[in-house]
Amino acid sequence: SVVSPVKLMVESLFSRKQREAQSAPGWKLFGKVPLRESPPKDSKTIQQEYEARASKSDQSPSLPAQGRRKNLEFEPLSTTALILEDRPASLPAKSEEEAQRHRQEYDEMVAEAKKRELKEAQKKKKQMKERFKQEESIANAMVVWNNEILPNWESMRGTRRVRDLWWQGLPPNVRGKVWSLAIGNELNITSDLYEIFLSRAKERWKSFRETGSEMESDADSADRESSLDLIKLDISRTFPPLFIFQKGGPYHDLLHSLLGAYTCYRPDVGYVQGMSFIAAVLILNLEEADAFIAFANLLNKPCQMAFFRVDHELMLKYFAAFEVFFEENLPRLFNHFKSYNLTPDLYLIDWIFTLYTKSLPLDVACRVWDVFCRDGEEFLFRTGLGILRLYEDVLLQMDFIHIAQFLTRLPEDTPSERLLSCIANTQMISSNRKWAQVSSCLKDAQEDAAGGAERTHSPASHQRQERPDPLEHGETWCVSQHDFQ
Repeated sequence: SVVSPVKLMVESLFSRKQREAQSAPGWKLFGKVPLRESPPKDSKTIQQEYEARASKSDQSPSLPAQGRRKNLEFEPLSTTALILEDRPASLPAKSEEEAQRHRQEYDEMVAEAKKRELKEAQKKKKQMKERFKQEESIANAMVVWNNEILPNWESMRGTRRVRDLWWQGLPPNVRGKVWSLAIGNELNITSDLYEIFLSRAKERWKSFRETGSEMESDADSADRESSLDLIKLDISRTFPPLFIFQKGGPYHDLLHSLLGAYTCYRPDVGYVQGMSFIAAVLILNLEEADAFIAFANLLNKPCQMAFFRVDHELMLKYFAAFEVFFEENLPRLFNHFKSYNLTPDLYLIDWIFTLYTKSLPLDVACRVWDVFCRDGEEFLFRTGLGILRLYEDVLLQMDFIHIAQFLTRLPEDTPSERLLSCIANTQMISSNRKWAQVSSCLKDAQEDAAGGAERTHSPASHQRQERPDPLEHGETWCVSQHDFQ
């Protein structure tokens, strides 16, 4: 048969390239040769060969270094191999001193790596042990809560044993139930009542979308539009790392419904930014109707109502009471804050509005909620003092701006046990008076002062009315419902 010239040319070209590839020069360490049939050695094999070669070297030290050189037939997996292997024949051999130094460096690297691995293994073992211990403790506590405490709630809730278990943290499976019982239902809200207000909220949303302000006065329409916008905006930034409350998430509609129903239930309060965080935590632990009942009753507590209705006089009373215990527990930090004219409202407003759910990690915030449901409003301010105690050394080194920024965004790794220990070490007693007594005295004093000022029209009253805008001076003395963020 006749072979075409083109075919002969192609075969000749490829056979020549193959011969060139087989004889191509290059440093084999870096793989500039065709792949071999045998697989590459792993690091363990390399180490074994090194130890065997080192022992042979110790037995015959008189052999010249050149005699130990060889052509490498493997591709090293790391720079460790470069230390262990001699150089290729085409390069100058290592001196005995250099080879010895390289072996010593390698031994040190291996020893350090083993030390790190051992330390990491011990750390993991300790973490696993603590985790198993915690899970066992939670399981045992859950049995006690379900079988002994919850069936006898009224008679056992105030006992020392229950209070101690409460402080240790509620098991997740009973947390919502205990919160609901502790908050109570003084407003006598039922599931049917929730459905009524939810239906009313849906009708208003639909009516507003379709007719705008035609059916309402301009003022009512503006308030409703503002509330709708605030709810929508706040939901989108409620626990964003979880991705469950944002649009398209599994709890987005549920959170929207609960907040909308509340605005219809309490139009005098409406929606205030920060409510979404409280509602979200309740939704994570309770069924929809139960979450609404707990939410409405929780916001009806005196402290929460004072803040969400922006009652300036009551808020100032709470701030003043907080400062009394601040100075009692942390005098150095108190004086440091005073030197910068840094008042409690700068950080307490955000903490109280969201019940620490925005400032602390969610698991830590739930631990705070556990004891808050047990002890009431006092524990909210005690927690604030615990946070200041925990970070006292850090805060003493900061100026006004950095303190404000730090307290607004607390570290994400805030440890729950250390924080609770700091809270436990915070004494809520000043001059033999407890929180309730101090706050009550301050409230009475403010009411007397306000009454006297109104009767006499004193200059002090005029100064309060003419107080300059705090926002212009870098303060947050008071906020309106739409100013809080």
